[in-house]
Amino acid sequence: MTTITEIAPDVFRVSTFLSDGNIQMNQFLVRDEEPLLWHTGQKYLFAEVREGISKLIDPTKLRWIGFSHFEPDECGSLNNWFEIAPSSNAFCSLVGANVNMRDFASHPVRGMTHNEALPTGKYKFRFQSTPHLPHGWDAGLLFEETNRTLFCSDLFHQFGNPAALTGSDIVGEAKKHLLNIESGPFANYIPYTVNTERQLNSLADLEPATLAIMHGSSFAGNCEESLHQYSMTIKEILGRK
Repeated sequence: MTTITEIAPDVFRVSTFLSDGNIQMNQFLVRDEEPLLWHTGQKYLFAEVREGISKLIDPTKLRWIGFSHFEPDECGSLNNWFEIAPSSNAFCSLVGANVNMRDFASHPVRGMTHNEALPTGKYKFRFQSTPHLPHGWDAGLLFEETNRTLFCSDLFHQFGNPAALTGSDIVGEAKKHLLNIESGPFANYIPYTVNTERQLNSLADLEPATLAIMHGSSFAGNCEESLHQYSMTIKEILGRK
């Protein structure tokens, strides 16, 4: 069962809680002249996600489908969306489009460079190239300029089934996740590289008003400070090796 919450103007969080993994799978639909979906979800969640999207728009009218990196929760049901919305266009990083999507996607996928603009009507997005953040050399994030929403993918990951939107300490919750996974089977899930701090500080410089988070609560508040704190937290936990 999906739940739908508007976390910023025209930005809707479509969330499915997986009790067996104690994790939320969150997709984000931006309602505009050319509707945009960020993350597709896995193939086995497609029917649920489609049902949620259908409460917001006619799914066949979906125009843009974007994702951070090649992973099932990011783009697993991409080809299913192409089937029901044949006029839609997918986009990701230039690396992702050339290396992964040429083989995986049933339709051409647009490869975007750092800070490249994508207008959808009254809103305009900027693609942020972030190799290895959260993970994968094809990784990237998305920033909507008007309402200043940063679509974070796996950054600020939280386990459980928390509220859709919070103004509370998002970094503290994300730190619990980082500490939990550091000694488990998902250790090094977010790699720490020489570029990690610079990339997170660059995202903070965008001064977002809302962080749209893929796993766990989205955040509205001092996002710039939260990104700086998250950068220090990752360095503390993952950069000590």
